Amino acid sequence: MNTDKNDSAFTLAELLVVIAIVGILAALLLPATSHGKKYAQRIQCVNNLHQQGTALQVFLADNHGYPTVYANRNDGYPDHDRSWIAQLEQGGFGISKPQTNYFKKEIWLCPSAQWTSYVLGSPPCSYGYNCGSVDQNAPNYTNWLGLGGVYSRVSHNFKPITESDVIAPSDMMAIGDSFDGTIVLSRVAVAENANYGNILTRHQGKGNVVFCDGHVESPTLHFLFTNTNDTALVRWNRDHLPHREKLSP
Repeated sequence: MNTDKNDSAFTLAELLVVIAIVGILAALLLPATSHGKKYAQRIQCVNNLHQQGTALQVFLADNHGYPTVYANRNDGYPDHDRSWIAQLEQGGFGISKPQTNYFKKEIWLCPSAQWTSYVLGSPPCSYGYNCGSVDQNAPNYTNWLGLGGVYSRVSHNFKPITESDVIAPSDMMAIGDSFDGTIVLSRVAVAENANYGNILTRHQGKGNVVFCDGHVESPTLHFLFTNTNDTALVRWNRDHLPHREKLSP
């Protein structure tokens, strides 16, 4: 009896149909996979900030004040690393001898952040410290209303912000995504920050921030950087006032 050896083989038309179906399924699954990855990265960033918020509470309890944006030279920190990050790493997490480049690892690294350029031309930081509304005509850190400290032009030192200086801890941002790669969280135009990296897509149009009481939120970029109502502005300043007079024209 003769047997046709091609009875079980795919015809060209059938093969093309199978390839088309596989292509359609892949096209349907890829966006979902990509969305799932971005969501997981955002959750990791939120967890990073939650841990930083916990460390901030420890630092505040031990020192009766918040870290300054830069530690003073007589505070025991090396000149190359006196940032608020170093203060929190040592005084909040209790790590007396941080690893080399620790600020680019683990809880200090947002997995979603991508950079195209840096403000200072140095390795970028994922997270910035809220220094509040800034008077554009007052250089050298003066008139900052956030947590960075009260700067003295005479001594060139920072006086820490105390717990009582923050009027509404649950409505005062402490640390958030750095969108320009610096250690400072600044209220600037979204378009300006977009020059440095993927601010528009990093967290699907949102930014992650931890507040002085330790809770984390993910407000929209519009609410963070563009909205000028009282609700949006007061969370930048420790006196819980909007300070529209300090907004850029």
